[in-house]
Amino acid sequence: MRLIKNYINGEFVDSSEGKVFKKYSPLTNEHIADIQEASRSDVDLAVKSARNALSGEWGLLTPDQRVELLYGVADEITNRFEDFVEAEMVDTGQPSHVQRHVFIPRGAANFKVFADVIKNVPAESFMMPTPDGEGALNYSLRVPKGVVGIISPWNAPFLLMTWKVGPALACGNTVIVKPSEETPLTTTLLGEVMSKVGIPDGVFNVVNGFGPESAGEFLTTHPEVDAITFTGETRTGTAIMKAAAEGCRDVSFEMGGKNAGIVFADAEFDKAVDGIFRSAFLNTGQVCLGTERVYVERPIFEKFVQALKEKAESVSYGHPMEQGSNYGPLISKEHQEKVLSYYQKAVDEGATVVTGGGIPDMPGDMANGNWIQPTIWTGLSDDAAVVREEIFGPCCHIMPFDTEAEVIAKANDTEYGLSTTVWTSNLARAHRVAAKIDVGIAWVNSWFLRDLRTAFGGSKQSGIGREGGVHSLEFYTEMRNVCVKL
Repeated sequence: MRLIKNYINGEFVDSSEGKVFKKYSPLTNEHIADIQEASRSDVDLAVKSARNALSGEWGLLTPDQRVELLYGVADEITNRFEDFVEAEMVDTGQPSHVQRHVFIPRGAANFKVFADVIKNVPAESFMMPTPDGEGALNYSLRVPKGVVGIISPWNAPFLLMTWKVGPALACGNTVIVKPSEETPLTTTLLGEVMSKVGIPDGVFNVVNGFGPESAGEFLTTHPEVDAITFTGETRTGTAIMKAAAEGCRDVSFEMGGKNAGIVFADAEFDKAVDGIFRSAFLNTGQVCLGTERVYVERPIFEKFVQALKEKAESVSYGHPMEQGSNYGPLISKEHQEKVLSYYQKAVDEGATVVTGGGIPDMPGDMANGNWIQPTIWTGLSDDAAVVREEIFGPCCHIMPFDTEAEVIAKANDTEYGLSTTVWTSNLARAHRVAAKIDVGIAWVNSWFLRDLRTAFGGSKQSGIGREGGVHSLEFYTEMRNVCVKL
């Protein structure tokens, strides 16, 4: 039985109130770990440690010295690659190949990419005239924002946590991470890495727990936390934003989505099917950028539905280490119940269930896990619940369309605006449509391609702010102007 502790001021510590909660395996629903729940006093200690570190050794480092340490963090993650893969598989139940080729390598890369950004980003300067004719020089400095609270999600826990920790530390901040209560293992391992490579005490802290009346609330309401960055559902983001209003603290949010995939009749058919399949079913549909609404031009609609059905029915359920296994469980029983409730709601609203809609038969202990079938619907109207509400599961509704203007209107008919994926061989149309979809990122003939130098975030109720490359500096630093009279 694993015991997961909080990591505060360079040490792994128990909860000061002795609170412990249980972690269950998504694969079997077996109790596999006990996690120390941080109290209000534990969070307060973490914040004080982080603030002290700002004025200590960490605050005196040059950018080049920080870069060297962050490169060391990335290298040590690579040295312990198998440990991180195993921890992420235990936490999420997702297949080995997803962790090995996507989530863990990209998580390590976040430290090097943002170290390079801070090392190479230019500053601005201006000469200005003055009444005496001597002039003045203005130049800018980027200074750390301070103590940053990081609330990270459970769907790609290591990748999305380091996406925030990497730039925060590169910019000279200190952090307190509250990982999801469902997935604390890789965040705990990162604490070991930070200690091993010599990151000063108090720079990186981890507090485990839940949201309301637990570590999440204690962190986001703490007056000494200077900024909060969050990935998760819109309702939680709204609560955090209200908390951040006290003290006018800065926020950066990536929140919910009800993303549209658009397939025109001139698309390369097989590639479009593969792309929509990945975007709807990767990580068992637990991807904020995933596609839950698919619009297919009418001439190829029936053919496309059949092809996507065949791919969905070919997934291989199994333990993440099993050879050939490419499809894992949902994160928890609670989430399984939520997704199944939408499966039932689709039927109640009159959907045609093309495939799926239930729980697969699993052998042995895995019969108790959080498994669910990839599911495709057709036949619903635009106002159906499963067409409008984020489900965050392996499912999509497919609807035909006839004109470009029609499908743009349908894609934009949502309170969310995170991402879209457009499939067409008409280059002019690709540019036209991508520019008109109200989202933070529009993929053309691709999905989930991410250059870490580019801006990332959502519009409407999908987020606030942009991170990535130099855009992360807008959140993780304050710009200070220095005016020197000559």
